[in-house]
Amino acid sequence: MTTARPNLWRCAIPWPHLAVVLAALVMPCADRVWSQTNDEAPDDSRPPNIVLIMIDDLGKEWLGCYGADDIATPHFDQLAARGMRFDNAYAMPQCTPTRTTLLTGRYPFHTGWVNHWDVPRWGVAYFDPNEPVNYTFARPLREQGYRTCIAGKWQINDFRIEPKVLDEHGFEDWCVWTGYETGNPASAERYQDAYIHTPRGSEARLGVFGPDAYCDYLIDFMNQHRSEPFCLYYPMALTHTPLVATPDEPHAESRIEKHRAMVRYADRLIGRIVAEIDRLGLRDQTYILVTTDNGSTNGIVGSRNGRRIPGAKAQENEAGTCMPLIVSAPSRVAEGSSTDALVDFTDLFPTFLELAEHPSASVSRERYQIDGHSFAPVLSGADPRGPRDWILSMGHGPARLDEQGVRGRDDFATRVMRDRRFKVWVDRDRRIVRLHDLSVDEQEQDNLLPSSDPEHIAALAKFQTVLDSLPERDARPAYHPRAANPWDRTDSP
Repeated sequence: MTTARPNLWRCAIPWPHLAVVLAALVMPCADRVWSQTNDEAPDDSRPPNIVLIMIDDLGKEWLGCYGADDIATPHFDQLAARGMRFDNAYAMPQCTPTRTTLLTGRYPFHTGWVNHWDVPRWGVAYFDPNEPVNYTFARPLREQGYRTCIAGKWQINDFRIEPKVLDEHGFEDWCVWTGYETGNPASAERYQDAYIHTPRGSEARLGVFGPDAYCDYLIDFMNQHRSEPFCLYYPMALTHTPLVATPDEPHAESRIEKHRAMVRYADRLIGRIVAEIDRLGLRDQTYILVTTDNGSTNGIVGSRNGRRIPGAKAQENEAGTCMPLIVSAPSRVAEGSSTDALVDFTDLFPTFLELAEHPSASVSRERYQIDGHSFAPVLSGADPRGPRDWILSMGHGPARLDEQGVRGRDDFATRVMRDRRFKVWVDRDRRIVRLHDLSVDEQEQDNLLPSSDPEHIAALAKFQTVLDSLPERDARPAYHPRAANPWDRTDSP
């Protein structure tokens, strides 16, 4: 269901014009939140802009609008107050499975990217743009006329070998951390003295804090293409380890102090992006989506609604899979609303096509062979419950090597599935081994199996039907073999 919430963050008085202009040039003050500067109706003569922001390694327990007790995130929270908060949104448990799922609209058991594989560090496999299974949402949007840009973290190709691969994946412009390239120590830096890849090549930006460079690049891109529809993909480097002090809090020392500083900095960068969209007069014709790729760093403990939540990255519990998702587009999405509609990261691709009014939107699942379902009707209010009655998450730990190359750790990876109430855990032998009633057991402490309760039996039957429809073996990553490189791994991580 979708419910309205009080808009607690809307400013009563607009910022002075000078402050709005300066927001594009310098980082806003820590206690400042952005406000709407353009109240005109959206321009329906062109497709809307789409901005996807994905924070790295951050669970709900670190965001105010999801009940965080230990930190203030005013920019994120104001975005929620001016949009829709999703309470049941599944990412995959770790980096590579989440990113490939988001980009392709396909589950890891179809793409083969079931486990994490650090391409610049380990070599061998890569996200091959010539394989149909790796077709990204940026490609049809770009073909439609969208200007496309990515800034932040990619990590599923090696730019030493494929310097223009992001163009092949559908992004006309880019500013990304290369990922750690084995044999190139400078490339380890995603934060201070960031090692950054753009269309001009890769270089160390001495004295530059990487997150600032990525944000600046997107702001410049928006200014260049303000009169055209654009799609920005902003997979932040923050808040992934190594935990570091930020320019705002240079004296942070402990792990938890650095983590909090990084969360606050990520929040302020979100504020910069939204403030620039406001300044350009594009707020009402821009869908802004903010999410995270998986749970928080292990060993970092937050608090949500009075309960301590340990970081659950690479875990299949709710803290590791059920991620924040906010969608804001004034006059297009109900402000101050929340929804229990079920969505997962396979759904972003078809949703973007429907929001963009792409010619193939109505047949996107068939045309692009994707698993996801558009949740655009949830955003518009046409279908508040959405098209799904289950969602799925899977994929954690490193992949492995065999004589044929990179593959998943198991023939059939463990996974979790849930609906609005019940959740099941599936083991590598394709057996449902745990059943939880999330309405009373959010921490998943009480395994209801075995059970003779009719509701439990009905839930198990539904999930078993879904499980029976899945491939018996997970796919392998699809890529064309290429000549060996000195940094290629010869054994499994």
